[in-house]
Amino acid sequence: MRTRTVLLALLCTGALVTSTACSVEKPSDGGDATAAKCGAGKDFLIGMSQANNAEPYRQVMNNDVQTAAKSVPGFTVVVADAAQDNSKQVADVENFLTQKIDLLVISPNEAKPLTAVVRKAYDRGVPVIVLDRKVEGEAYTAFIGGDNVAIGRAAGEFYATTLLPAGGKVIEIAGLPGSTPAAERAQGFREGIAANPKIEVVASQPGDWLREKGQSVADALLKAHPDAAAVYAHNDPMAEGAYLAAKAAGLHTKVKFTGIDALPVPSGGIKAVEQGRLAATFQYATGGREAVDLARRILVDCAEDVPRTTTLDTMRVTKENAAETYAKLGGVA
Repeated sequence: MRTRTVLLALLCTGALVTSTACSVEKPSDGGDATAAKCGAGKDFLIGMSQANNAEPYRQVMNNDVQTAAKSVPGFTVVVADAAQDNSKQVADVENFLTQKIDLLVISPNEAKPLTAVVRKAYDRGVPVIVLDRKVEGEAYTAFIGGDNVAIGRAAGEFYATTLLPAGGKVIEIAGLPGSTPAAERAQGFREGIAANPKIEVVASQPGDWLREKGQSVADALLKAHPDAAAVYAHNDPMAEGAYLAAKAAGLHTKVKFTGIDALPVPSGGIKAVEQGRLAATFQYATGGREAVDLARRILVDCAEDVPRTTTLDTMRVTKENAAETYAKLGGVA
């Protein structure tokens, strides 16, 4: 590949980086990203634009990417945290392009505001792997993520047949409006509960994927609907927040809670299920390892036939399989 110098000081501002990233220099001749060439034995700089490191799911995603990248000689990953700010995430990607990254991995905060800058990177010849959340249009190299409609539908079917077979009122704590998983998990859930007409979604408000906001939203909705039978949250942190709100109102033994993510970490949803706070969670793999493997195929192996879409598997986690699943997914004590 053409040589150039990459100064990482700007990228390190407010960013989570690999242990060596901030001291790395790459030789320079001023070439642009389109000039980058693949092949073994070369150094590659990967920019990872993260939507919001405050979400535990995204911290685990970062760790998965960085851990996997350490096993690929020549890979350096720099992570920029958009802190749930679309404008900052656009600036982060612009900054990556200025630094002439060899490949972009991005998990967009919201689809529409990030579409143009993703297209800009792609049009410059930078391979783009969109991870977890989608952008609009087709201007990217590959998408890796779970099927959020299917996951929401699986949750709905669990409500219809197992959690609330006799029916009941459900409160929904949704993800950030404008992020594709929020709309897809809502759609799938309604498809899943359709088999049981006695289940009614009586309220739905966004918790923006955040535990604290999920708690405050649940507090207000449980006061408005004290007869609710369950809370369907679009991720585990918001489900945990809803549990805390119900506990403060003395409703935590009456109301049932479910989430999505099933992170194999002590503070994740699998442990919450095992400890009885959540009735169930549904795995939503980060795709971090898969993204690095795809980056290796593009940059090192020069593969031109990488899959356009990689859909990650999911599974339902209840108290019956929580401990087994935690160990299977590599969870630590």
